[in-house]
Amino acid sequence: YSVNEGNFWQWDESIRDYIRYMHRHEGYSARYSGALVGDFHRILFQGGVFLYPGTQKKPAGKLRLLYEAAPLAFLAEQAGGLASTGVQPIMNVVPDELHQRVPLVIGSCENVKLVESFIQERARLDQDAIAMTTE
Repeated sequence: YSVNEGNFWQWDESIRDYIRYMHRHEGYSARYSGALVGDFHRILFQGGVFLYPGTQKKPAGKLRLLYEAAPLAFLAEQAGGLASTGVQPIMNVVPDELHQRVPLVIGSCENVKLVESFIQERARLDQDAIAMTTE
């Protein structure tokens, strides 16, 4: 997997849960160079997943939809992979502005779906907690 773990404490709890999962399971190793295209190239050829999630300061993420995330999403999907914001496919995001930013999860289908499952599970737990406090 490829992610800047220096931002660990700035991410949503769901992404932190996913990274903890990766640390606990054998067969996974982290490689992050800080070069989006270089890291994506390695993911294409060796498999895995690249994440650039939103942070507390930048919930929409850092990468621009129209000229970073969407072009790579197109390539990933053509290669049989997936690209997501974590909640919806990148290619389904309709831009509101030219320089719109989005979180990015991109790589093999299996790995992207695993990240999405952590996001969905955390959302479910948060909804359950809200429901319990309103009862």
